[in-house]
Amino acid sequence: MDNNLTLFFVMAAGVGLLIGLSKGGLGGLMGSLATPLMALVMPPSQVVGLLLPMLMFADVFAVASYWKRWRGRLVLLLLPGGVAGVTIGTLFITNAPTETLRNVLAWIVLIFTLYKVFEPRLLKYLSYRPRTWHGLLAGTIAGFASTLAHAGGPPAAIYLLMQGVDPVEFIATNALFFAILNWIKVPYYAYAGLFNAERLLQVLWLMPIIPVGVLIGRWAAGRINKLWFERIIITALFVTAVMLLLE
Repeated sequence: MDNNLTLFFVMAAGVGLLIGLSKGGLGGLMGSLATPLMALVMPPSQVVGLLLPMLMFADVFAVASYWKRWRGRLVLLLLPGGVAGVTIGTLFITNAPTETLRNVLAWIVLIFTLYKVFEPRLLKYLSYRPRTWHGLLAGTIAGFASTLAHAGGPPAAIYLLMQGVDPVEFIATNALFFAILNWIKVPYYAYAGLFNAERLLQVLWLMPIIPVGVLIGRWAAGRINKLWFERIIITALFVTAVMLLLE
C-alpha cells in the first residue's frame, strides 16, 4: 500500500476515535483536533466534506444521550445565524485557494486555543446583558467557523454560557444545535462539490470506531485529570496549527 494512503487511513482512524471520545464526555476540545489533523494529509476543502458524515454519525450519540434536556428557545435563536454563517462559509471555501484555506484553518485553531487559555478570565470579568440579536451573531460566527473547519464550538459556547444554562442544558443545547447545523451543511457542501464519494467509501469501515470512542470517553470522563487533559489538547492544537502554517 502507498505510504500516503497508509498515512491517510491511520490519520482517519485516529480522527474517528477522537470524534467518538469527544462525544463520549471528554469534551469538544478533543474533537476540535479532527479537522487540522486531517488537513495535514489532504486539502482542507476535502477534509470538511470527509468529516461531516462522521460528525453527523457521532451527533446521534450526543443528542440521544441528552434527549430533551436542551433549551429549545436558545437553539432557535442560534439557527438563523447558523444558516447565514454556513452560506458565507461555503462561498468562501469554494473561492479561496487551498493555501488560503489552510492558513485560515490554522488561524481559526490558534484563536480557539487562545480562547480556551483565557476562557476563565473572559467569563469572570465579562459584563453581560442578554439580547435576542446575540444569538444571531453567535450563530453566524459558529456557522462560518463550522463550515470552514468544523470549529464552531467557541462562539456557541460563549453564548450559551452567558445565558445561565446549567451544565446538562449546555451540553444538550450545544449537541442539538450542531446536529441540526451539520444537516444544514449537507446541501451546501454538495452544491460546492466538497463531498468525495471515493474518499467517503474509503473511511466507511472506520465508522464503528466512533461508538467505540464514545464508550471509552464515557468510561474515562470521570477518571482523568481534566485540567491536565485540556492542557495537553490545547498544546496539540497549537502545534498542529503551527504545522499547517509552516506547511
